[in-house]
Amino acid sequence: MPAPLSSYEHPMEDGMAAAKNGYGRARRAMHWIMAIMILPKIVVGLAMVQPGWPRAVQNTMFILHKNVGSLLLILGVLRVVIALRNPAPPMPATLPGWQRIAAHASHGILYLLVLVMPLSGYVRVRAGGFPIEALDKIGLPTLIPRSDTLAEVAKTIHEIGGYALIAVLLAHIGAALHHALILRDGIWSRIWPPLQR
Repeated sequence: MPAPLSSYEHPMEDGMAAAKNGYGRARRAMHWIMAIMILPKIVVGLAMVQPGWPRAVQNTMFILHKNVGSLLLILGVLRVVIALRNPAPPMPATLPGWQRIAAHASHGILYLLVLVMPLSGYVRVRAGGFPIEALDKIGLPTLIPRSDTLAEVAKTIHEIGGYALIAVLLAHIGAALHHALILRDGIWSRIWPPLQR
C-alpha cells in the first residue's frame, strides 16, 4: 500500500486550513494600510536627499515624508496594540523550524522599526527646529526641545534604521512571494485578502 501523501503534496488543502486560521480583520487591514503607506514613503525618503531636484519639488517631498511619518507613528502604536490584543495564529505544522524562527525574528524587527523610524524622524525634525505642518496646524505642541546634538543622533538612527527596514522588507516580501507563488502552503492566505474574516 502506498504511503500517504505528505501535507507538502496538498498545498491547496493546507492553504485552505491556513486561511481559516489566518489573522483577524483588524490585523489584516492594518498590515495592508501600513504597507501601502510605507513602501512609497521609502521611495520618497531615498529620492528627496538626492541632489538635482528643483527646490519646490524637494520641499514637497520633505513635507510629504514628515507628515506621513507622523501618521505612521500613530498607526504603528495602534498596530502594536492590536497585535497584543489579537495574537498571531499558529503557523502551519509543515513549516520548518528555521523558517519559524526567521519569521518571528523578521516580524519582531519590523514591529520595532515601524516605531523607531517615525519616532526618530519626529525627533530629528523637531530637535532640528523644523515644522511638521499637519501637527502644527492642529496645534500639537513640539514636545522635543531644540537641540542640534539630539537632532544629529536621531538623524543617524533614522538613516541606519531606514536601510535596516529596506533589508528586512525585501526579505519579508521575498519570503511572502515564495510561499504564495511557489510553495502555496497557505502562509500567504493568513494575511490575504485584507478584509477576510
